[in-house]
Amino acid sequence: MDYLDYVQMTKGQRFAYKVKSFFTGIPHAIVSFFKLIGLLIKKFFGGIGKFFKNFGSRFVKGDVGTKLSYFIMGAGNMIHGQIVKGILFLACEVGYVFFMIYFGMHYIKKIYTPNLIRIDWKPFSYSMADGRTNVSLYKYGTGAIGNEVAEKAEDYYGGETIFNASTQDDSNKILLFFIMTMIVTIVFIALYIANTKSAYETQQIRAEGKKPDGFLQEVHNYLDSKFHVTLLFLPILLLVVFNILPIVFTIFMAFTNYDKYHQPPVKLYQWVGMKNFADVFFADAKKSQTFGLILVWTLVWAFFATFSNYILGIVVALLINKKGIKFKGFWRTMFVITAAVPQFVTLLVMKLLLDDKGGAINNALGTSFPFLTDWANVTIIIVNIWIGIPFTMLMTSGLLMNIPEDLYESARIDGANAFQQFTKITFPYIFFVTTPYLITTFVGNINNFNVIFFLTGGGPEDPTKYSQKAGKTDLLVTWLYKLTVDEKNY
Repeated sequence: MDYLDYVQMTKGQRFAYKVKSFFTGIPHAIVSFFKLIGLLIKKFFGGIGKFFKNFGSRFVKGDVGTKLSYFIMGAGNMIHGQIVKGILFLACEVGYVFFMIYFGMHYIKKIYTPNLIRIDWKPFSYSMADGRTNVSLYKYGTGAIGNEVAEKAEDYYGGETIFNASTQDDSNKILLFFIMTMIVTIVFIALYIANTKSAYETQQIRAEGKKPDGFLQEVHNYLDSKFHVTLLFLPILLLVVFNILPIVFTIFMAFTNYDKYHQPPVKLYQWVGMKNFADVFFADAKKSQTFGLILVWTLVWAFFATFSNYILGIVVALLINKKGIKFKGFWRTMFVITAAVPQFVTLLVMKLLLDDKGGAINNALGTSFPFLTDWANVTIIIVNIWIGIPFTMLMTSGLLMNIPEDLYESARIDGANAFQQFTKITFPYIFFVTTPYLITTFVGNINNFNVIFFLTGGGPEDPTKYSQKAGKTDLLVTWLYKLTVDEKNY
């Protein structure tokens, strides 16, 4: 179908054509998707193959210095005249070896033990159900039996510490230092590869009868042509330490049973593999139901919280900017003041106003309307509108001032009414410019901790959910907060 045929269709025919095109295009879209996945996989493994090919090629084509650098870092650079650079590479290798011997290997060995930590518990006399006595907590330091023995041991010693502190290990410390060791190892591998490349490049420079750059020239390069590398070094280092390391630590922790019953150093926590994920998705019916209900509500909340503020903010901006409206500056100022008040203050005040029993609104009306219980989900969306509209209004007001008046004049000449002008000119322009804002707002509302926590605290309690900690208005982020901070269920 060409464009002329499409234009001549009625609105109903166009809708039917689009629906038909959508469904007939699904097989092609699926095929294209899998083709893209296959292409990405091919590129990934192709890149790995190319890397090993180049790595081996440098060794085969390299001279004695280049080959030696594969075993002694910096040897190629020193033989080819870059003494200081070669010494620095060698120092990195020596430093890494000492790091692994005196630090890294210690935690690599411990990470593969069944319990992540090892405590030499004091033996004590306690008769278990099966008749065993003088039980060692080192042997029964985990699981239900371990918990039973630990409680009896604490009673036996009158609250005295029941483990030998000299041999005490900490799960968190072992896991953290293991990850740190892995990061240091990755950095060392990168430096090792850079060492072989540098050795081969200096070999080629020598073969061309040129002299490789000396140390001072290398420093000058990192302050001139490679200055971007110098500038990015510290930010990347801080990013690894304060962002990547905690994220990786958290991912590893997701595969353990770290909770309030397994708190190091007194209690052990173990690797449990995919059990936590299985419980959430299908193995534990109550947990799965709770997760599903909260996930659905989180998405519903994010949708209404985002688009209610977006649409109503545009409407308010259009009303204020409409010709004939007086005191435009006053109305904008009122909304700015609303947005200027700290959000948590507004939310706490709203909580006092809307309280079911002692709230100011219910007291004034002589009622006990359940704003924060039965109608809590609706209430938080409405309160969020009060908080969020000013931001959209201010942004949209600036955009409306930038739309050329000539477009509206041309539309009026062509016979377009006010609604058509909005749908064909105003809204498309606003939507095009604010799409990134809309996306980030939606993602932000999925993790909108403040509105839920300060207004309802995630409540009221919902008996259909896995735990009383999961309330009717809890989002995933507030539920996670309760599970970790209140229940220590990491």
